Amino acid sequence: MIRRVLAPVLAALVLVTGAAQAAQATGYRYWSFWDRAGTAWTYATQGPATAVPSDGDVQGFRFAVSEDSSEATTPRTADFADLCADTPARDGRKRVALVLDFGTAADAPAGETPPALRTACASVAEDATTAEALASVAKPLRYDTNALLCAISGYPESGCGEQVAHQDGDRTDRKKAASEEPGPSVGLFAGVAAVAVLGGAAVWQARRRRHAR
Repeated sequence: MIRRVLAPVLAALVLVTGAAQAAQATGYRYWSFWDRAGTAWTYATQGPATAVPSDGDVQGFRFAVSEDSSEATTPRTADFADLCADTPARDGRKRVALVLDFGTAADAPAGETPPALRTACASVAEDATTAEALASVAKPLRYDTNALLCAISGYPESGCGEQVAHQDGDRTDRKKAASEEPGPSVGLFAGVAAVAVLGGAAVWQARRRRHAR
């Protein structure tokens, strides 16, 4: 009897706990890599070390916090004709327009200030990769042991793709979320307390019925 009475109560506890966990999400702070096709940015399907752009391509890097590529923040807009207007075409070379978007203060690691957005027109060998084009205009670069791009022009000073916990829908204060350990919400405690009260009442009622027989 008690087991049957408590089954819905336990189910309610699972629902309350799950809802509280769903309100929190874990993102990653990193440099994302983008290709520009026409007037839109698309998430690159290769890493900068293997991508080989063509003359006239526009590629971008954006430093931000995101959970995955589907909701990653794109670089701000730029046009090849504007970026490479002062870089003439040369035989045996190609021009690659690069947008380096260092993001916002909300995405910056604690204690760091993002540099202003930069653009550059890299003139490199025809077979050069994006990583080589980037290195020609934005040193120092920093990579981790897995060849993940960690810093462009020395930003950020430390860290590489670290996890950042934040509340769903809250994109305005990620610095606070990065420096504080998220804990259970008040709603979770209230929900657990309510379920505990219901569970106690159910047990009391079951015992009363058993003794009444």
